[in-house]
Amino acid sequence: MDMQAPFLRTNRRAALAAIAAFGASPLIGAHAQERKYPSKPVTIVVPYSAGGGTDIVGRLMAQRLSEVWGQSVIVDNRTGANGVIGSSYVAKAAPDGHTLLLVVGSHAINPVLMKSLPYDTAKAFTPVTNIANSPMVLVVAADGPYKQLPDLLKVAREKEVAVGYSEGQTRLTGELIRQSGNLQITGVPYKGGAPIMVDIIGGHLPAGVTSVLTALPHIHSGKLRVVGVAAEQRMGIFPEAMTFKEAGLAGVQSLNWYGMFGPAGLPDTVVERINQDLRKVAADPAVTKQMQDQGASIVLTPPAEFRRFVEGETRKWAQVAQRGGISAE
Repeated sequence: MDMQAPFLRTNRRAALAAIAAFGASPLIGAHAQERKYPSKPVTIVVPYSAGGGTDIVGRLMAQRLSEVWGQSVIVDNRTGANGVIGSSYVAKAAPDGHTLLLVVGSHAINPVLMKSLPYDTAKAFTPVTNIANSPMVLVVAADGPYKQLPDLLKVAREKEVAVGYSEGQTRLTGELIRQSGNLQITGVPYKGGAPIMVDIIGGHLPAGVTSVLTALPHIHSGKLRVVGVAAEQRMGIFPEAMTFKEAGLAGVQSLNWYGMFGPAGLPDTVVERINQDLRKVAADPAVTKQMQDQGASIVLTPPAEFRRFVEGETRKWAQVAQRGGISAE
């Protein structure tokens, strides 16, 4: 009889139990979860109203990602405080990639214009990618006196011109235009982009800074005209609209970017998976066309590049605010 057999069987059972216990450890479990991401439905928090530009982009990405992942991808509109409420929710979420955030340029501007935030914008989130860019535009009434950008700039050099804005980036874009051209522009605050469009169409306001998506329905209806594009190049959907650079204001560039973030601590493997799958989505010509029809260009920058871009945006707009005597409120 082999006297070592019971001893070997006992040790084999102990070894197997140890391996099972190790495999169930949080670290191993986390790695396994990363490999099979997503392992459950994913929520994309859009901290703005349903039907807006970010919501449209979010729902398009959600629909296509759900097809790639074989999991439900839900858009959750958590509105309020210019994106702060929804962003705060994501900052507190588990960093497993199942709760993501889709924001626009105001995300980088909120630290400039708000005295206190419930999170540190630079540290509370993991940059995933800049999905797309769409420049801010200057719009006027189609039947008004300003047919081209130089017409408005000429008047603004001689007398005061009121320009409407609705949130942080549109406000600072108007201020950047004023500074770059040494113009007599007075910003007029509104609670949303829609009322600006209504007042311009009604002849109560000469011009306004807004996003392409806000202006687009009124452009198509023939009631508004885009005269200025805050980008390096003209836009295909508004070929007649000049860039500010063409009109002599070289420093005016303001991109309404659509960026995706996760909570701080989101694993690199999950970030890379989301990037790869968004590239699969963007490879579909139908997706590219839908974004172009909305005045946006898909960019999908790598995470490190996106982080540098966001940090640069905060510095840029902080300088604009400082020069304009605009302080945080």
